[in-house]
Amino acid sequence: MFKRALATLLLLTAFSPLASAAEKLTVFAAASMKDAMDRAVVEYAAAGGGQVTVSFASSSVLARQIEAGAPADLFISANTDWMNYLVERDLIRVESERIIAGNSLVIASARGAEAVADPAPLLEKRFAMGDPSYVPAGKYAKTALETLGLWQKVEGNAVFGENVRVALELAGRGEVRAAIVYGSDQKAAGDLARVYTFPADSHAPIVYPAAAIRNGAPGAEDFLDFLTSGAGQEIFAELGFSRAPD
Repeated sequence: MFKRALATLLLLTAFSPLASAAEKLTVFAAASMKDAMDRAVVEYAAAGGGQVTVSFASSSVLARQIEAGAPADLFISANTDWMNYLVERDLIRVESERIIAGNSLVIASARGAEAVADPAPLLEKRFAMGDPSYVPAGKYAKTALETLGLWQKVEGNAVFGENVRVALELAGRGEVRAAIVYGSDQKAAGDLARVYTFPADSHAPIVYPAAAIRNGAPGAEDFLDFLTSGAGQEIFAELGFSRAPD
């Protein structure tokens, strides 16, 4: 009991207004981060960390908005490409960048569908995925299908979404037979079954780099600290993400 009370006290101290200015922060986060961020901002505020507002979209859309001058304090991308895009334009406080979580790539289908060892039959009819020309989830999906020798066979059946949550919604409404999404998205959907998990070596590691924007509020790093703390990592783990590397 004493150890738990002490841990709680340390957490509250670490993120209290006395420890750092409780600024209002604006976070631009990949669409697949929605459930995790919704919980994180509540717990961060409860720990005395201040108010955080989150805007969700595809990483590519958010990166270009930041490049155009959108008032963000923190960027969370679903891959390293779009983080590097902003780093190359000197729009990131590079010393703040860190990986906050990882994910898996799966095929989700209607509840009750059975798991399969071969994904090909699931993709013989219309299926949804992120647009591989700019959506990270779509890029991972295309690479995985290419690695498995399936892309040229099934490309014509793919319905491209502007982000991974759009692909998930199409499957949820029954407009497509299946959707290639992140494992955390399938878990969040509830009404969709995970019927296939792509081998980890069929695509690049799925990671979420996060960093403070060059001209963002100083408190952005405090929210990053929370996301990589034990409390933040517990949120990601419970929602189907993998933990950040040590």
